[in-house]
Amino acid sequence: MRFRLIGAAAIAMAVLQATALPTRAADAPTLQASDHVLGNKNAPITIFEYASLTCPHCAAFASDTLPKLQKDWIDTGKAKLVYRDFPLDQSAVVAATVAQCFPPERYFPFIETLFQTQREWAQGSEAATKKALAHIARLGGMSQAQFDACANNQELSDAVLKSRLIAQNQYGIDSTPTFFVNGTKVVGDVPYDEFVKYLEAKSGAAAPSRNGPATAANDRPDGVIATVRNWLYSLMPRT
Repeated sequence: MRFRLIGAAAIAMAVLQATALPTRAADAPTLQASDHVLGNKNAPITIFEYASLTCPHCAAFASDTLPKLQKDWIDTGKAKLVYRDFPLDQSAVVAATVAQCFPPERYFPFIETLFQTQREWAQGSEAATKKALAHIARLGGMSQAQFDACANNQELSDAVLKSRLIAQNQYGIDSTPTFFVNGTKVVGDVPYDEFVKYLEAKSGAAAPSRNGPATAANDRPDGVIATVRNWLYSLMPRT
């Protein structure tokens, strides 16, 4: 199953797709220097995951499928996972922004914790969400002052939104989670027994990672980001 954009949200995003970023044809994402990578960066199989931290199907994948993938494929050096943000609402934007402030060795543990505690922080008002996220971040070693500075960091927040825009416009992503396994698109919370078939198909035929093309999507689209930010913020409960 997939967590789809529906109703007014789908209409809003359709408008954004028509007016957002200039794009070039691209079949699948490629590894970038700024990416968060779980596993050996030289592993022959690359799994790109586009997820929203407030998506229940993404949380299910993180709890049910990813541990087996990590044990059998990532920890053994056969595959690596590249996590990229595709926020579905403002709570996901805030959470993803805070995650960016953790050092590399704490990034994935924090992401894992956010998925595990999703029901505790993802459904409330802006104030409630930030309070719950600050508590979780504090357990990871981030002070309240550091949290406040990070949560209000416009540059990091814009980068999270741009990750979504690029994925949407260049790779046609419209739901979470969505994966690319060495270029093959896999959509939804796929069980391990099914997901592993894509990995097995790529074994022995994995292409080396390469830098992605310089496209207009890498420019800072301030107007579009502001539009998306306002739309996502409008979806957040106020009480």
